[in-house]
Amino acid sequence: MTRTITLTVLLVLALVPVASAQDSMMDIGWWEQCSTPQSLPGEVTIGLVASITGPISFYGAPQQDGVEMALAEINSAGYLGDTMLNVIVEDTASDPTYSEAISAVTKLAVEDEVTAILGPTLSSEAFAAAPVAQENGVPILGLSNAAEALPETVGEYYFRALMPESTMIPYTVEATQALTGMEAVAVLYGDDDDFTLSGYDAFIDALIANDIDIIREETFERGDIDFNAQLTNIVADDPDAIVVAALAAEAVPIINQARALGFNGPIIGGNGLNAPGIIEGAGEDAEGVIAGTSYHPSSEDPLTARFTAEFTDEYGYEPDQFAAHAYTGAWVMATAIRCADSADRDAVRDALVEINGFASPLGEFGFDDNRDPIYDRILQEIQDGAFAVVDREGEA
Repeated sequence: MTRTITLTVLLVLALVPVASAQDSMMDIGWWEQCSTPQSLPGEVTIGLVASITGPISFYGAPQQDGVEMALAEINSAGYLGDTMLNVIVEDTASDPTYSEAISAVTKLAVEDEVTAILGPTLSSEAFAAAPVAQENGVPILGLSNAAEALPETVGEYYFRALMPESTMIPYTVEATQALTGMEAVAVLYGDDDDFTLSGYDAFIDALIANDIDIIREETFERGDIDFNAQLTNIVADDPDAIVVAALAAEAVPIINQARALGFNGPIIGGNGLNAPGIIEGAGEDAEGVIAGTSYHPSSEDPLTARFTAEFTDEYGYEPDQFAAHAYTGAWVMATAIRCADSADRDAVRDALVEINGFASPLGEFGFDDNRDPIYDRILQEIQDGAFAVVDREGEA
């Protein structure tokens, strides 16, 4: 069963200094673009669906922290006037059948009658559960869904805060080729998951577009732990790099086993390789892992620096892109409620469409005509036990 937590968020982050809240909050939010709401009820409730426990908690646990931090700031700063923004958290516990995600979205949409939903964590969960939100007319913002065709498949109530792999991966391949000079690669991908299949398709298209030879392809299934057979074949072909479309649970043993078999070159991944859990799980073997991302704590942007510092101080670890997307997503949803001056689901959905150029820890954030996000891309590589920026879009 999903684990439900109802948070009236003055709460966990009452630890954000209230004395500085009004000043520090002014760096995020549409304070001038949309007037302080006058017609909202005393409380508005949204839902968060995330895999907070289990193997997908690499991604889901930071999402909960990011949302809680955002709501604490929103409430302490009076962003919705006198209205409190609450969140009901549903933990899908990394359920591989996705039935928990379906149950969670159904509960939030029908029983709890929330105004909007953030999540779920995985693309496959979104394909399974987001149609329930669509059927009930609930705006749902995927915080970490990168599989292809989700907005078109689900419908007009589905938005996402994370670029699809088909947008991020072409940049990743082009920037990595410029960095490494790679000419020939092997590809290892999960063939039973919407996210990893989308990553595979995007990698193949990008590799071909950049005239990079694909000398071998191997597959695995979610839950596998032994990849030695596939990797033995790959290493024997001596590729310049190994391209991996995987979630973190499988990516860690893939990295360890590739290094054990003597492969010392770059391992290039999609969004699944962006979690700090990759470094924690793979240890020194993670050195040389490369992936495209949307957020890095080294940014000198004042808003991003403030978010990074306050999140680290509050939660005791540096935020990753999953925390940053969740934080941004919560602020974006609150902004739609503020601008709509309404808790009506259709009014909030219509206000979401209009969000563009929203200052966030991801940079300027907005939605395109397909309800996919717009922001600049970053290439990062694991160096000396940490993600290091090796390229930023738009920089020479």
